[in-house]
Amino acid sequence: MALSDPLGDMLARIYNAQLRRKTSVMTPGSKLRQNVLDVLQSEGYIRGYTSTDFGNGRTEFVIELKYFDSRPAIRTIERVSKPGRRVYSSVDSIPRVSNGLGVSIVSTPQGVMADHEAREKNVGGEVLCTVF
Repeated sequence: MALSDPLGDMLARIYNAQLRRKTSVMTPGSKLRQNVLDVLQSEGYIRGYTSTDFGNGRTEFVIELKYFDSRPAIRTIERVSKPGRRVYSSVDSIPRVSNGLGVSIVSTPQGVMADHEAREKNVGGEVLCTVF
């Protein structure tokens, strides 16, 4: 069965695995997912991830989840821009998550980055998801 929203599937897997207190979760690989995982890792929401190549273009990521005092590092993770409704934002109107405590992940012409980095570089783009 083909997925209509692969990024939304990955975010749901991460959220559900943290609800079940799993140490890691597996998800199919893609460049967009890898870029989002890089942002999540640099912002400290996950420990890291490893990539496994199965040949003929198929890869899989194993995401190491992060906990602090036995509570998940990610409280909420929500998809903003969906396949049926894309949400684009200029640099001035990129949403702030929980008054700056959370992160919006934005896909810009200069790559996928966190909202504070997009403001520094003065670029807008598609708001992929918010994390707190």
